[in-house]
Amino acid sequence: MSGKEKATEGKTLVRGQPRRRVGTLITRGRLTAAMAVLLGGLSVAGTYWGVSSGSLERAYAKAKWHLIAGSARLGFRVDEILVVGRQETKRADLLKAVTLARGAPILAFDINAARRRVEALPWVRQASIERMLPNTVLLNVEERQPLAVWQHKGNFALIDHEGEVILRKGIERYADLVIVVGKEAPIHAASLLETLGNEPELMGLVKAAVWVGGRRWNLRLAGDIDVRLPEKNARGAWSRLAEYERVHQVLERDVQVLDLRLPDRLIVKKVPSTKTPVKTDGQET
Repeated sequence: MSGKEKATEGKTLVRGQPRRRVGTLITRGRLTAAMAVLLGGLSVAGTYWGVSSGSLERAYAKAKWHLIAGSARLGFRVDEILVVGRQETKRADLLKAVTLARGAPILAFDINAARRRVEALPWVRQASIERMLPNTVLLNVEERQPLAVWQHKGNFALIDHEGEVILRKGIERYADLVIVVGKEAPIHAASLLETLGNEPELMGLVKAAVWVGGRRWNLRLAGDIDVRLPEKNARGAWSRLAEYERVHQVLERDVQVLDLRLPDRLIVKKVPSTKTPVKTDGQET
């Protein structure tokens, strides 16, 4: 669910624009000002007491919490939580991370601790939380955007544009994304996908990409065609292949490998008529 949300079930209410409460603006404004003055004065006193005496510091803390508890009776309590930006994050997980019940004193809410818990959720890239006195908490969530599926040592994970893992389980619905293979593949995946996106028709044929030798990519296209991109100017090589395809339809000629590592030519290896095992020594670079 996206947009603004209002908390229900005694915890959060999901909704659109906040209701305007006619005839209470002056009263709440005065209450807000009064509470600000009281808390400000108490903060200054607490600083002085804390320096002067440990016992006075404890007295300050006790007085502070008495004041916060009393503020709830004056209307400074959580009546609603507005959420902006939630799409993939489950509502129950978000509520558990916020740990805020309806009716709790709004001034007792630890914003920084709640923000850290929310940002620890898999889909959340970053979050901000604000108090909208006297009774509303605003939670703004920026979620991660899926980029590719990362395969490493037989395991699969959904990654974002920064190479961060979003999910390791339940990623079946992202099977149409390109699979990137290799330990360091997530770091370079965004750059690769940007390069491939310059030729969208050709990109639609890419099924997987293998990070080779820590410096370049091999692509697997539909039809089990391997494309070897160069270490430098992969974008130029990819555009060259797109042009070859438009003019000569090279992908329709029973090819097995298209090697673009040399800047001035395309090396084509065709599917052998009779497949026999081939011995190779070392690793491809």
